Amino acid sequence: MQVRDLGPKSVHDVVSDREKYSLDEGVTIEHRNVSLLNQDDARLAELGYKGEFRREFSLFETISFAFSIMAVMGGVTSTFSFPLVAGGHVGMIFGWLIPCLFVMCIAASMAELASSMPTSAGLYYFSAKLAPKGYEALASWITGWANVMGQVTLVCSIDYTVAQMITTAIAVGSDGTLILGAGPTYGILLAVLFVHGIMCSAATKVLARLNLFYGLVTFGTTVAAIVSLLVCSGSNKVSTRAAFTDFENNTGWKNDGWAFLLSFAAPMWSLTGYDSAAHISEEISGAARAAPTAILVSVASVGSMGWLVLIAASYATTSVTDLLSTKLSLPMGQLYLDVLGKKGMLAMWSLIIIVQFVCGAAQGIDASRVVFAFARDNALPGSRWWKQLNPHTQTPVNAVWFVVFLAGLCGLLGFSVTAFTSLAGASVIGLYISYATPILLRITTGRDKLIPGPFSLGRWYLPIGTISVAWVTFITILLLFPSGQETTPAQMNYAVVIVMSVFIFASTSWMLSARKWFMGPLSNLE
Repeated sequence: MQVRDLGPKSVHDVVSDREKYSLDEGVTIEHRNVSLLNQDDARLAELGYKGEFRREFSLFETISFAFSIMAVMGGVTSTFSFPLVAGGHVGMIFGWLIPCLFVMCIAASMAELASSMPTSAGLYYFSAKLAPKGYEALASWITGWANVMGQVTLVCSIDYTVAQMITTAIAVGSDGTLILGAGPTYGILLAVLFVHGIMCSAATKVLARLNLFYGLVTFGTTVAAIVSLLVCSGSNKVSTRAAFTDFENNTGWKNDGWAFLLSFAAPMWSLTGYDSAAHISEEISGAARAAPTAILVSVASVGSMGWLVLIAASYATTSVTDLLSTKLSLPMGQLYLDVLGKKGMLAMWSLIIIVQFVCGAAQGIDASRVVFAFARDNALPGSRWWKQLNPHTQTPVNAVWFVVFLAGLCGLLGFSVTAFTSLAGASVIGLYISYATPILLRITTGRDKLIPGPFSLGRWYLPIGTISVAWVTFITILLLFPSGQETTPAQMNYAVVIVMSVFIFASTSWMLSARKWFMGPLSNLE
């Protein structure tokens, strides 16, 4: 079913008028909410789908959901080694700030698409509707597989960092006498994934309330981290000039400029998953407004708060070399140990573990919705299982456990540090390719196809979209490079192997089979 114009008065306008009239007549707020739900389902029907979920995510809960997935403290903590290696203090400050400005362009472009087409199918649906005639299914297939790969590997990456944080806490608590290796870390990963599977199988109403709690915990922990680093470091801080301008190249690349660019990997890994607001749009009340608002607010807040955390960390870092030589799994743990002492570090670290844990839970929901939507259009092996909704919770429980299983398999790469680092890079590449594809189609073949929703970029869609696509192209190439100029098999970046394996599988299956039966998004209206 094609997205169609309803004429001068759209469904949005009709329902809005009805709401105004009802409120003037003294009708209760409950009636207004019912009208809003009718508006959401009417718009979804225009897009070709019947409403199967309960719309129990409010605007604030949707913002909290997207904010929790990016989990600013968890992201900064788990990627802190990247700016330390690729620039030191300059890498911390400007290696985070510069990418955030470009990511806001991507978020703005995505928000416009989510406002126009609020469906859980999200990115691959956008690509299908904006692609040139005859290529709708192919565009949808490429985008969908890139997004599924990114979503599943991101679940694994997040939960593996939870396991690493736990092993770091154990090492500090035992004064370094108990250092857990890859085996126990993988065992912790499986336990975390299992708990997340149970949590993500809950009903929409429960998930909405939990994500509001997730957002509050994440915000509070981030503020506490900023204050503790600045206050507890006391007079043992570097100068403002050093915090913002000292540069150290520990990458192995001779060119300092290129070495600095490698620090961009940290914010790019942290600033992923904001498409989640689009993927739960069928569970949101007022989705055409709430989803784009959540995308923009969450990216802006995570970007700014992450920058403040890194400014505080830069002031508190007196020796980049000492942090890089720590025996702990994560250098940020060593920084907190140096600044707060053992008890203070463990207290703060416990909060950060909780933040990263709830981040993984939120990402599990997001990934399961992507799998469900793609399976709903029969694009995955075993689609008939993954597109089923549990009759009790009205959520895709089968898709949840499918994601948990695949993430557990990906976690086996954790037995090789290099392989797992490559997996994290592959998740970013997969997600951003899926982000850029519909944006590219929007500024080329889809210029006249988009019917704007409540949020629109207007004439600015073209320059903002062009910047977005150019940035994704650049960052994809950057993330495929190894960390050093002279590398060995043990130090090689295998992200290209992971990414190409998925794309070769998707391309081969398309050529041999899928092009004959996959038609892109399919209407399930009766």
